[in-house]
Amino acid sequence: MADLIERITINPDLCNGKPTIRNKRITVQTILEHLAGGDDRETILFQFPSLEDADIDACLHFAAQMAGRNFASYPTAA
Repeated sequence: MADLIERITINPDLCNGKPTIRNKRITVQTILEHLAGGDDRETILFQFPSLEDADIDACLHFAAQMAGRNFASYPTAA
């Protein structure tokens, strides 16, 4: 899993500091939105030919890590 997370880069000078894939101008958020919208891996890889299948895995791994964090400033459900 360590090699997956190394595919995610954060550069303050690229995409306003959002997490990107291997310093490309493709954000993790973009890939996650495509997945959430129902696009399959093949479609995403076709739309973003510079990506590799492992980049999609890295985005999912990154999202899982972020979801596991504590966010004290978010309101709790009623």
